[in-house]
Amino acid sequence: MADDDGASSIPNSIPPHPSDSSLHKKHASVIERLANRNQTRLENSITRRSESDSSSSSTSSFLVRFSDSKRAIESDLAQCRLTPPEPSQVRSHLDGISASISDLEKLVAETSYSLPSYEVRASLKSISELKQSLEDLNSELLPKKKFSFKNKGTKKDTKSESKDLGLGNAGSMLTNKQQQASYIARDSPGIRDKDGEVLVKNFKGSDVGEFTISGLSSCEVKLIGSVRALFIHKLRNCKVYTGPVMGSILIDDVEGCTFAMASHQIRIHNAKNSDFYLRVRSRPIIEDSSSVRFAPYCVSYEGIEEDLKDASLGEETGNWENVDDFRWLRAVQSPNWSILAEGERIDTVKISSTEG
Repeated sequence: MADDDGASSIPNSIPPHPSDSSLHKKHASVIERLANRNQTRLENSITRRSESDSSSSSTSSFLVRFSDSKRAIESDLAQCRLTPPEPSQVRSHLDGISASISDLEKLVAETSYSLPSYEVRASLKSISELKQSLEDLNSELLPKKKFSFKNKGTKKDTKSESKDLGLGNAGSMLTNKQQQASYIARDSPGIRDKDGEVLVKNFKGSDVGEFTISGLSSCEVKLIGSVRALFIHKLRNCKVYTGPVMGSILIDDVEGCTFAMASHQIRIHNAKNSDFYLRVRSRPIIEDSSSVRFAPYCVSYEGIEEDLKDASLGEETGNWENVDDFRWLRAVQSPNWSILAEGERIDTVKISSTEG
């Protein structure tokens, strides 16, 4: 009985030790952290998958549009070759095809930032082939003697005009878009044929459309305010600093120059040994260029921040270093351009409003 009484005096359960409660809390905390971590990983995975799906959808949409346009252009080229249009309509047909190629090129430029690099290279190669086919068709349907420019001036003046237009001996070597730009550049307001001068234009408070800078040597050009489009042709050893351009900039035939400019689109053709300080909404495009370097935009004047914002260029996009070389289709970096080392960059160019 004593044993029974002794047994009955033993508690039915042993109270938990204080350290056991602490361990339980730590264990619960660890489980909670693991659960939160897993939830975060799951959410991140869903986000990445959504972004991937979106990117894939964007690429697929581009490829469909590109392929449809490419087929239509190839069909037009084939039709022109098999059944040439009437002589009076040849030029308009070829101009139409050229405009379609330019639109296709613009599509690639505008969407290149969201496309895989190999898709960009393949697209640019296809465009290059279409351009070559158009040039071949130009040669067949528009012999050079029929494509030359005629005027009442001397032979020397005719060549000079062709050269000024950027057409050389055969205008068909340029796309329709480039030819249009050259014509506009010839007639639009601008600065032309100067040597060793400092040239300042203040567009504040004015509505300027296209503006041209052409035929300069050893000059410094400063543009305050905004213009809608800027055309630059045949500059040697010049410095050009501009406010925002609300549309596009087309640069052709420059050497030994420094440019600081902001624009939605910038296309650079036949540039050598030149530096470009840019702020641009889309990728800068270079063609037939070498030894060109790029750095971020570095111009300042009173009211420039407001001008940049009005031109939808208020924020830095980083595209100044995302350069597309339309003549370089390999997977490795193009040798024709590079990032300008920070130690070699110029300081911010400050333009005084009194200069204009």
